Amino acid sequence: MNLYDLINGISNGAFDEQLHMLYGAGEKAVLRARARYLSAAESFSRLHPECGDIHVYSASGRTEIGGNHTDHQHGCVLAAAVSLDMIAIVAFHEEGVIRVTSEGYPQFEVELSELAPVEAEKGTSSALIRGIAEKFTEMGVETGGFDAYMTSDVLSGSGLSSSAAFEILIATIINEQYNGGQTEAAELAKISQFAENVYFGKASGLMDQTVCAAGGFVAIDFADPHEPQITNVDFDFERAGYSVCITDTKGSHADLSDEYSAVASEMKQVAKALGCEFLREADEDEFYEKLPQLRESCTDRELLRAAHFFAENTRAAEEAEALADGDTERFFQLVNESGTSSAELLQNLYSNKAPQSQQIPLAIMLSKRFLGGNGAVRVHGGGFAGTIQAFVPTYLAADYAAKMERIFGAGSCYVLTIRPVGGYELKI
Repeated sequence: MNLYDLINGISNGAFDEQLHMLYGAGEKAVLRARARYLSAAESFSRLHPECGDIHVYSASGRTEIGGNHTDHQHGCVLAAAVSLDMIAIVAFHEEGVIRVTSEGYPQFEVELSELAPVEAEKGTSSALIRGIAEKFTEMGVETGGFDAYMTSDVLSGSGLSSSAAFEILIATIINEQYNGGQTEAAELAKISQFAENVYFGKASGLMDQTVCAAGGFVAIDFADPHEPQITNVDFDFERAGYSVCITDTKGSHADLSDEYSAVASEMKQVAKALGCEFLREADEDEFYEKLPQLRESCTDRELLRAAHFFAENTRAAEEAEALADGDTERFFQLVNESGTSSAELLQNLYSNKAPQSQQIPLAIMLSKRFLGGNGAVRVHGGGFAGTIQAFVPTYLAADYAAKMERIFGAGSCYVLTIRPVGGYELKI
């Protein structure tokens, strides 16, 4: 299509069916999406006024549903793509360079003639693009250049994985244009992980990229982290009458790296005491049988965190089963149990460095009071600071968001729907 096709199509409703799929059934969601795409088209046209054909892409953020701190022990996770996303308007060319302008940031470019890692680029978006292009090239895909204007409502630090959304967006653009869309979601996730690990310099797992690439509810078993088992769970949360609400409690993530790493290292300490490298390899019954001996080499917190893993790993699989069976009552029970386990055993609701700052427990308390036994609430993501997740009846979602934002500030609560697709190209 060209820019006129895009602008005219959005204005006359030609894209509404696709927008409903991506952003939810509500008319407000579609009106907001229309305005967002029109604004992006206008910005692109200012940057590239002579442009002819364009393509439009979207990649979603993600929310972890179950499996809090299980993936690094090769456990099971349940996660879902959400209606917050990153979009790109793209024009392809043969100049051998990828130029990206993101809303609010200066343009940067990546030369495709040299795809080896660049030390000075580590920690930048350029590194991710270069790494993704290199991996496709290794696969025999002849990549080419393009100009892209991007805008995102997957806010950085929101716990919804803006970095994975960016990686999958770039991978989707290259895959659709230069590879005929042949590379499947699981492989797109691995390509993105490669770029993040080797080029960007961050040792990330595969969960975020897998969910952003696959879309919908995704159950992932990391027993073999190089070849995780990925199962799509067919459940329409919106039709069931619930919204996923993520509240950013505005707690600082500064100086929390050691808190996050301690969870993994302490679980590994227990695994080592049981003769394993990861807790997934250990026997739960043996763990409880040997608790007296384990206390001689492991701290009590290490043992509590291991107990969380064993229960949470099973619970994540049971949550996926409950959704597949349409049993929302059982699902919410499991989500609430997960939240209790994170609080009491995993102990990741606030940092020991600042025990007076307990935004997450405060938000959970307020959510439970509001919900009155309906739905469910739990810590979201890594914890210690950041976000909580609540499953709220849709008719109460606006009131819930208002009450959360009264405490944590305007714009702190995101009312989301589960998006059924991952990386996606809009078609006229």
